[in-house]
Amino acid sequence: MAALKSVPRMPALCVPHGGGPMPLLGDPTHSSLIQWLSTTAKDLPKPLSILTVSAHWEERHPTVTSDTQPPLLYDYYGFPEESYKIKYDAPGSPQLAQRIADLLKAAGLSCDFDSKRGWDHGVFVPLKLLYPAADIPVVEMSMLKSLSAEDHIKLGEALAPLRDEGVMIVGSGLSYHNMHGFVFKSRGIPPVPRQQARSLMHTFKMRY
Repeated sequence: MAALKSVPRMPALCVPHGGGPMPLLGDPTHSSLIQWLSTTAKDLPKPLSILTVSAHWEERHPTVTSDTQPPLLYDYYGFPEESYKIKYDAPGSPQLAQRIADLLKAAGLSCDFDSKRGWDHGVFVPLKLLYPAADIPVVEMSMLKSLSAEDHIKLGEALAPLRDEGVMIVGSGLSYHNMHGFVFKSRGIPPVPRQQARSLMHTFKMRY
């Protein structure tokens, strides 16, 4: 995939995807998130393809979906029946999957392909709101089981050239995932660590 001079540099986004499928069910507690995801894309250049890194997929080695039409993986439980009938029919991209593998290999990193795995809700929930037409090819990449910050930074640095090739990189998830802390704050669960979030943002700004 050669660099395309006529394509503007794509942004790298870090987006929350809410609680399971709730943003796609119009849940009122997700109204701000729904509004943000539904309106953000209009202010961004339209990508030729999208690489999404979901917080709901971890592997020992970086792994990418490589099917031409991955199914959806309804990796949530106890929600209304309609949440298991959600569709997002964007195509996959074996070509982008191979380009990712090539970039990682050039950086001395490995990459595995998974032609069977579907896109989890960390992919289809935000993308259905960002790009509801489902007309942009998508590849999902796993996080590392080690959760090593250093190793993930190396992955990001190796994949940065994709942004100049029309590929939008989307990180889907939050730095905080204590759902009991969100839902049961009044029951003595510690509040969301805002100071930790501020420190994380400061680190990003200092580094990038």
